[in-house]
Amino acid sequence: MSAYILCQTRRTETPFFLENISTNIYSLEELCYFLYHNLPLVDETVIREDLCKWIETELQLPGLAERLRPHLGRFSDLQDFLYPIFKEINYLNYDELRSLSSRLSQLESQTFYERQKLKGDAMVRNGMTVNAIRAYQKLLSYAEFNLPPEEMVEEEKRFASAVHHNLGCAFARLFQMDKAVECFWTSYELVPDQKELVTYLLAYKNARTPLEYESRLAELSIDESVKRQVEEKLDHFARLPETPVYGRSTDTILERLTREYHRSTGS
Repeated sequence: MSAYILCQTRRTETPFFLENISTNIYSLEELCYFLYHNLPLVDETVIREDLCKWIETELQLPGLAERLRPHLGRFSDLQDFLYPIFKEINYLNYDELRSLSSRLSQLESQTFYERQKLKGDAMVRNGMTVNAIRAYQKLLSYAEFNLPPEEMVEEEKRFASAVHHNLGCAFARLFQMDKAVECFWTSYELVPDQKELVTYLLAYKNARTPLEYESRLAELSIDESVKRQVEEKLDHFARLPETPVYGRSTDTILERLTREYHRSTGS
C-alpha cells in the first residue's frame, strides 16, 4: 500500500489461519492486505463460513459477516465477497479500487490452468515453496501436459514450459538442484529458447562437477555466445554483496532462518 493505515477495528487474540500461506492474521486490516495482494490465493480455504464466524465473533463485526455469508456459494463472483470487506474500513483509495477491479477482471478471464499457475507463483512469493511445488506438480499432472511435445499445440507447450521453469526455480530455492536441472531441461525441450538454455546450464553447472559440465557443453554443441552468457551471469552473481553477520546477533539470524525454513517447507 502507498501509506500506513492505522487499525480501525479491534485486533483479536484469536487469529484466523490463512492456510495457503500458513499465516495467522489478527485484524481486518491484515485480512485486507492479504486479499488485495494475493488475489490468486483467495479460494475456498479463505472464502468459508469459518472466516465469517471469525469476523462476527472475534472482530465483533456481525453486520459484515452477514453481508458476506450470501456470497459463500461456489458460483458467487469474487468481487461480491471482497468489496464489502474493503468498504468496511475504506481500506482502498480510488486508484487502488480501479486496480483491484482490473485485476479481478483479468483473473476471471483466465483459464483454470492459468489461475492454478498464478496460485503457485503467489505461494512462491509468500515463501511457501513446498506448497508451490505441489501446486505446480498437480498442474502438470493433467493429461494436456503429459503428451509428447510433438503432440502438444504451441500454446500448451509454452504454458507447460513456463510451469516447468517456475517449478525448477522452486526446487532451487530448496537447494534440490538435481530436480531443478530436470525441470529447466524439460522447459527448454518444450520451448527451445536461448534464455531457458542459459538457465538450464547455470543450474547444471551448480549441480555437477566441472568435468561433467564441460562434457555437457560438448554434448549439446553449445556455441561460444551462450557460454559467455553463462559466465557473465555467474560473474554477476559473484559480485553481489554478501550480508555481513559480524556485529549482528547470531541467535537472531539462526532463529529467522529456521522460521523461514519451516515456513517454506510447511513443517
